[in-house]
Amino acid sequence: MAKKILVADDEPEIVKALHIRLKEAGYEVVVAFDVLQAIYQAHKERPDLIILDIRMPAGDGIGVYEKLKISSDTSMIPVIFITAYANDEIVKKVSEMGAEGFFAKPFNIDKLLNKVKTILGE
Repeated sequence: MAKKILVADDEPEIVKALHIRLKEAGYEVVVAFDVLQAIYQAHKERPDLIILDIRMPAGDGIGVYEKLKISSDTSMIPVIFITAYANDEIVKKVSEMGAEGFFAKPFNIDKLLNKVKTILGE
């Protein structure tokens, strides 16, 4: 059975590109375009991994991460953050929070896929 990945980003082009590449790599992909959808989909779908944008409508990915980590249903799901707003403060915060990865946009999709495979033990 294919591993499931939730892609949460408000940029349709990013979501589409990740969706295509992840499906090509054999993953099942579910998507969310804002923080409310991201939290809902994480609880509903129980993905094996979440790729999460930091800046989205109605909140941010860091808030989503914090909510997911306090829920027993989603606390063990690994998260890779992506953002167009990378700076030292964000990188430090994400690292301290315990996220499994961080990629600044525009990111190298092959490096991201390699990180996904590593996290999922493939």
